Amino acid sequence: MKIAVEGCCHGELDKIYETIGYLENKEGVKVDLLLCCGDFQAVRNEGDMKCMAVPAKYRTMQTFYKYYSGEKKAPVLTIFIGGNHEASNHLQELPYGGWVAPNIYYLGYAGVVRYKGIRIGGLSGIFKSHDYRKGHHEFPPYNSETLRSVYHIRNIEIFKLKQIQMPMDIFMTHDWPRGIYNYGSTGELLRKKKFLRHEVESNTLGSPPAAELLAHLQPTYWFSAHLHVKFAAHMQHPPKGNAAPRTTKFLSLDKCLPYREFLQIVDVPDRPGSSEGLEYDPEWLAILKATNNLQMTTPQHWNPPQNNGLHVRWDFSASEAAMMEVVKELSGELAISENFSQTVPAYNPAKPQPHTSPSYSTNPQTTELCATLGLTDIYAQVGQGDREQEGPLGGARGETEDEDNDGQSTGSMDEPSEYPTDTSGLSNSYNPDEITIEDEWMEEEEGVEGKEEDKSSSDSKGVMTEDKSSDCLSDETPTLGRMVLPQPKSDTSDLSFPMNLPPPSHSTPVSAWHQPSTKREGLRDAGKEEPQAIRIPKRTSDESGDGGSTDIPPRIKRRNQVIYTAVEDEEGED
Repeated sequence: MKIAVEGCCHGELDKIYETIGYLENKEGVKVDLLLCCGDFQAVRNEGDMKCMAVPAKYRTMQTFYKYYSGEKKAPVLTIFIGGNHEASNHLQELPYGGWVAPNIYYLGYAGVVRYKGIRIGGLSGIFKSHDYRKGHHEFPPYNSETLRSVYHIRNIEIFKLKQIQMPMDIFMTHDWPRGIYNYGSTGELLRKKKFLRHEVESNTLGSPPAAELLAHLQPTYWFSAHLHVKFAAHMQHPPKGNAAPRTTKFLSLDKCLPYREFLQIVDVPDRPGSSEGLEYDPEWLAILKATNNLQMTTPQHWNPPQNNGLHVRWDFSASEAAMMEVVKELSGELAISENFSQTVPAYNPAKPQPHTSPSYSTNPQTTELCATLGLTDIYAQVGQGDREQEGPLGGARGETEDEDNDGQSTGSMDEPSEYPTDTSGLSNSYNPDEITIEDEWMEEEEGVEGKEEDKSSSDSKGVMTEDKSSDCLSDETPTLGRMVLPQPKSDTSDLSFPMNLPPPSHSTPVSAWHQPSTKREGLRDAGKEEPQAIRIPKRTSDESGDGGSTDIPPRIKRRNQVIYTAVEDEEGED
């Protein structure tokens, strides 16, 4: 079975499906499944755009609405997780997963499904220690804090996933498991992303809970995104008991832009006799039922039960009887019903409504699943609780569009966190292109290095040429545009094949970008390169005035730069 894996989507579904079609025609293959590793941006209308944690002037409709409205249908079954730039009000409707459009399935806060016998799991969001132990208390319209905390992972989801005992084939997270960079070509990673050196050397890059899940689940494949770089690793796990040691092949990919390695096709062994469609996983549903009463919809801190004499029950793993009970409640039918339905009006380009308010409605898919299995619709519960209180949860509600505000989420710090060191999103090292939207950064390639990479990847007419330097973990020069993953080996060369992408184009509407001045249009029409303005970065408040007095270069923030347009990324590489 051929599975296409994509990094950060950023709403560019048209471009992603176009690229898959290009590879299918070029290589004479058929892709069975597409996996997207976050920042999917399932934006249905203008109201949803206001629920994304980006400055207002950078919110763009992109192309998902076409698939939501029925104008288009995904040509390949698509499964995705959430990242840190999402239409959170939409995804919150489906806490246990569900269809966001025909043939496009969201895994929920955390989830496990089966496709043709392959077991696929995922965790949505990114790790921030100050929100890790809270409940899912956010509800639209979000304020400046909840707009960001809504996509921070919670320990209840990690606790559920750690109850899994059966083998996992594929697992997805948006941010990386902490320490995974030690199992690949770290030198090549730091050559591409120099500003990560301090975090890599201090082992503070990535998510500690994801590292725990990696050690517990030991899946065959683990896919991530977030850092906008292609990186492969091969981790040999210590054996559990008398079982043979397992190996995980890790792959992270870039964001969807021309000349970026954002998509890879992998071969996963078929399982003869398996069902053809997308199915529920009985073990996961049994875990959801067992842990249903542990869920909270408040910002108070929660600690999972442990075998310390203080809890009556601490083991919520699924027994065979519990799994059979779930199958019985589903009337023996594990196939996931294709019961997608629109819950809000879709964007209409002919009749834009920029003043549309964020919607908050329950989703029939969640209602049906909860009724069948006796689960709690936590989105409906937090909404009901908010209305009963006639006030906000954790602060005053309402939109904040302060584009100059760093928007850092403070969170509750009254108790020490399970993971007190929270450097998963902030680098203490020098990032010449750091963009501050909340306390994560998104990095652009630019400068001399960008020019050299641009020359190696395209000619003067903008046509793709072979980039041999992109093979980050192998000295061989691959010739295929897809990747074949054989049985686990002791090296990482099988994860390093680069892709040949179609000529650069982009589906973001021109109206969504910065409108160029007349002078700029003239330069572009004449085929001349417009002059680059000198940009002076701002120093952070914790930066020393004596730049040469410390061993760690100062961290520099640049605020409010375009991060969702191909224009800026291309300019940074020219």
